[in-house]
Order: sequence, then structure tokens, then C-alpha cells
Amino acid sequence: MLIRPPGVYPPQLDTWLLVRALSEAGVPSGGHAVDVCTGTGALAVAAAYAGASKVTAVDVSRAAVVSAWLNCRMRGIEAEVLRGDFTAVLGGRSFDLVLANPPYVPAPVGAHTRGIARAWNAGSGGRAVLDQLCVALPALLKPRGVALIVHSALSDPDTTLAQLRERELKAAVVARATVPFGPVLRRRAHWLESAGLIGPGQRMEDLVVIRADRIRQ
Repeated sequence: MLIRPPGVYPPQLDTWLLVRALSEAGVPSGGHAVDVCTGTGALAVAAAYAGASKVTAVDVSRAAVVSAWLNCRMRGIEAEVLRGDFTAVLGGRSFDLVLANPPYVPAPVGAHTRGIARAWNAGSGGRAVLDQLCVALPALLKPRGVALIVHSALSDPDTTLAQLRERELKAAVVARATVPFGPVLRRRAHWLESAGLIGPGQRMEDLVVIRADRIRQ
């Protein structure tokens, strides 16, 4: 059970899909892992259980940072937990494993990006954070490092794959699941239809986990 203060994104199906992908990834143990947009720290905990010898977790939310620290400490995990934008607080550092469940829900202009809503609202195409992550990832990965990123097909996995490959990373979809819309997407369904992001009456989405490997030194 994970401690989750008000305002912190709860682990959901996307989190557990990424955890499953991590368990199947064959990532060598003993490395340094970072959980970007950590929320409760669920993925930081999963990284430690998968064999990471050092774990770092990052989030812009003060409540999330506290939650992640507590959830790691309760399990005896000596995680480094940092507050701030990952592009700033991780500058100049690199990792053997990068895990990310970033905000990825397409949002209309003017949608809130404060409080818990910033855990999912990600601009009109759902890529406000994903694009930043794709740019930053080559520098965040050590040689032979691995990244696992989960997001919805509504935020265009092909763009993620293309951006990673343009930056000389090997990238592929390694896990997929079709799930019913959660509360946020159900409330936003009519806007998504009007924006052409889903078909009429569509109330299911595909979640994907994309793996990226740094194969160059």
C-alpha cells in the first residue's frame, strides 16, 4: 500500500503496465535508476525491487516529493528525492535506467496546470512534457542505458518513437493495453471528439510503454 496525500496522482493502470514492462525488460541489476514525474514513488519502488542499487525520484509537486520519500523509506529504500522540473534538477546527470509516467492527457487551451491537474494535463496534443523528455533522454541515459516511458496513444506514440530515433536511440513499443477511459478522459470526451483526437463515441484508449536504449557511447 502506498501513502498518497491529497493532490498526488494515484498509481493506475498506466503505472502497473510500466511496472510489468520493467519486470520483462531484462535490465541488469546494480545500476542507478531515476523515476521522472514520480508521484507516489511507485516506479522508484519498482526500480529498487528490480535491482537498482541507487534510486532517484523527481517531481514538481511538494506533496508528491513527500509521498515518494515516505513510500521509499517505509520499504527501506534510501532514495534521493528531488523537487523541481526534471530538465533543471537532473541537468548534467546520467542514469542506467530512466522510468517515466509523465503528464500526457490532451487538454483544451486554458486547462488548469496547477494542483493535481498538472499530473495529467499536457497541452493540446498531450505532448508538453513528452517532447521535453524525448529531447532530454539521450543525455539522461548512460551508455547502454534503458528508458521506459508510458503514455496514451492519444498523445501520439509514433512521434515519441520518431523523436527518440532521431536522437540515435533504439526505440520500440514493448507493452500495450486497451483500457476504458478514466474519469478525466470521460469528462473530456466531447472535447476530444471535437478536436478529432478520438472517434465518435470512443471511450477506450490504448496505453503503450516505449523502450529506448542508448546504444552509442
